[in-house]
Amino acid sequence: MKGSRLRRFGLVALIVAGLLLVAAIAFFAWPAKLEAVAPSPAQPTGRALVEKGRYLATAADCVACHSTPNGEPFAGGLAFKLPFGTIYSSNITPDPKNGIGAWSDAEFVRAVRHGVRNDGQQLYPAFPYTAYTHMSTDDVLAIRAYLNTLRPVNQAVAVNQLSFPFNQRYLMRAWKLLFMPKQPLRPDPNQSAEWNRGAYLVEGAGHCAECHTPRNLLYGLKSGQKFAGATTQGWKAYNLTSDPETGIGDWSVEEITRYLATGHTPGRGAAAGSMGEAVSLSLSRLTPQDLRAMAVYLKTIPPRPGTPGSKVNPNPPLMAASTPFAPARAEVGPDAVGLRIFEGACASCHGWDGSGTHSPYGELRGAQTVNDPEATNLVQVILHGSEIRTPQGGASMPSFGRAYDDAEIAAVANYVLRHFGGKAATVTPERVAKARREGE
Repeated sequence: MKGSRLRRFGLVALIVAGLLLVAAIAFFAWPAKLEAVAPSPAQPTGRALVEKGRYLATAADCVACHSTPNGEPFAGGLAFKLPFGTIYSSNITPDPKNGIGAWSDAEFVRAVRHGVRNDGQQLYPAFPYTAYTHMSTDDVLAIRAYLNTLRPVNQAVAVNQLSFPFNQRYLMRAWKLLFMPKQPLRPDPNQSAEWNRGAYLVEGAGHCAECHTPRNLLYGLKSGQKFAGATTQGWKAYNLTSDPETGIGDWSVEEITRYLATGHTPGRGAAAGSMGEAVSLSLSRLTPQDLRAMAVYLKTIPPRPGTPGSKVNPNPPLMAASTPFAPARAEVGPDAVGLRIFEGACASCHGWDGSGTHSPYGELRGAQTVNDPEATNLVQVILHGSEIRTPQGGASMPSFGRAYDDAEIAAVANYVLRHFGGKAATVTPERVAKARREGE
């Protein structure tokens, strides 16, 4: 009797296991759904449609990720170095072989909003479809219309180099269950039209959370820390929440708008790294109305704490001990090395008082870069330089990575931290060496 019950239990368990296996195979192998798409009656046509698509592609910063520094725009090949391997961006020119020229409109919309390639294969979230899913069908079709006007580039992209199991694209279906938004962004009837436009740009086309939110071990965004700041490929995207200590809670809407448009706001410092690139290629080219809408929305993001100790110090003690023309020379040992390098390589552009002598972009006072105790972006910008080019003007800073060794870079970074931020010296030669590798 007992043996009979055990056999029945074993048979039931085997059937259940078989059904679960079949369900798993169906879940991972079932062909991706392709829905028909059509523009709404409000969608423009002809040149107006292309111009709309150009603007939206700029807002989405497509060219930044789908181009290499010396390559053809939109032809792909940019490497994204992740903890589990390297992903290369795709060619999105209308080339029929290596680009998207042979894709249907429905396949393009599915890729942008759902992360599925034209052949049904899953796309990796280095392409921010988790944000683009909030974009309307009309807007995605407009981007497609603009991309169709580009010169086709017959350029194959390098094959991704990912470790197992991350190289198994079908597993992205399970990832999407965990981390894809459950429904698209909808207008909030309790907010203004300006706020809703800002939400659409920040959460959707602008995909700001993709860089400014830390990720978990599965590379999904940590929802409880959305917009609280994150580090990617050696550069830190700072806290965008309304936290007054480590975020932008004490910034005005006008200050945020100006920063987005020019990459600089007096008393707030200048953008660098990937943010400088976003300003140059995308944000500075948006309308003042859209930039203000983004600022209005950003001001309402709930506060979340960022890096401890990174509150901007408006009057650091060492800077108060200096004049615009004469440094405080009490430093000894490693600090003296940092002072010597700053005097020879930095003071002529940034000034001893951090006011910026030739350009407002050289201003250091109030910059998050010199108030972040981790000095992430400070080290990167010293090593690799920075450049901003906008319709309103711009500036560049040369790289000093080849001129100074790791110990010297650490010394000048610590001097800047102490002199302009009143922060403790935390940069070591080992951290500089790591930053060199990440910045490359």
